[in-house]
Amino acid sequence: MSVSTLFPIMLTIATLFSSLATGLVFTFAIVTMPGIKKLNDREFIHAFQVMDGIIQDGQPIFILVWLGSVLALIISTVIGFGQLEGLPRILLIVATALYIFGMQLPTIRFNIPLNNQLQTLQVDAMNEEELKTARQEFEPEWNRWNTLRTLVATVACILLFVVLIML
Repeated sequence: MSVSTLFPIMLTIATLFSSLATGLVFTFAIVTMPGIKKLNDREFIHAFQVMDGIIQDGQPIFILVWLGSVLALIISTVIGFGQLEGLPRILLIVATALYIFGMQLPTIRFNIPLNNQLQTLQVDAMNEEELKTARQEFEPEWNRWNTLRTLVATVACILLFVVLIML
């Protein structure tokens, strides 16, 4: 398979996987977190622990899509740098930078540490005040970073679609 044939395939995979990962954080922003917000503190923390636990237990499709989006995007950008010129090249580079620095970096730097902190809590052993404090230390910050990564990743995906259309 030639590099010129590989590029549109890799860009399509990168766009698909990036869009799926963006859809996950989008769903958390508009459905999951607003839904569990209605739970009391104990139920909220427990519900989030259970959902996050599936991811932390290495759910294979999640790992494939989440890590695959980064890998496919980097490969696409490296190949695309030689295949594209002008506006499509710039859009691909911007999309990659936005996705990595606006989606993946906040996830690694903020959301995952917050998730890990929440995972350490033994909700059945906590009193109401401890639960309230734990939730207040988690929920607003987690939602803030999730909203940011959702918006930035959505823009990145739109740019990837534009590059695909321009091929």
